[in-house]
Amino acid sequence: MNTLTGQQFDITAFCINRKNSVSRFVRLQGGTMVYYNDNELIIRNMEEADARVFTDEEIAQGWHTDISKYLARLQDQSAGKCVSLTAVYQGQLAGYVSVYITGLSGAFSGKGLPEIVDFGVLEKYQRKGIGGRLMDTAEEIAGKYADTVWLGVGLHSGYGSAQRMYVKRGYIPDGTGVWYQNKPCAQYETEIANDDNLVLFLSKKLKRQDEN
Repeated sequence: MNTLTGQQFDITAFCINRKNSVSRFVRLQGGTMVYYNDNELIIRNMEEADARVFTDEEIAQGWHTDISKYLARLQDQSAGKCVSLTAVYQGQLAGYVSVYITGLSGAFSGKGLPEIVDFGVLEKYQRKGIGGRLMDTAEEIAGKYADTVWLGVGLHSGYGSAQRMYVKRGYIPDGTGVWYQNKPCAQYETEIANDDNLVLFLSKKLKRQDEN
């Protein structure tokens, strides 16, 4: 398992063009990095103004959302710890995902492997291929740093679409079982809740982009 440790993300190193290959990066006015652009969908770095839009949109559709989550990702992106992506569909913010160079916590933390965090697509923009393109981009970024990427997915029905997508994309369980509040659950444990803290960790083998 190849890993790279002790690094920061170099988000000016590359972008992904519409054929999903690595190319020179593109900057919009103001220095925003663009990783994908097919004229209908743009994937770029998350910006500060996005945090309020995503928070308001998710609250409106009944999700339990706090703007602090997005502000934390933006702060980590500024510090070089992650790349946080925003999908813009037909001019409207539609989805997001972040890639950390090393895992924050959970089954793969401390192993020097990139982690995909906080993947989401607003309900009104689902089933348009936006989530798949966000994941393509996130995996391309992760592939610059290691040959394996990992993530955690919630187990309640609200994560049903994500669960199915991850399996279709080749993610497999890590074998440590279910985790709750960042700790593995003991066999036959009953004092857990089926909330956002109940997760299963999955990983996927990638082709290292520096091998292309």
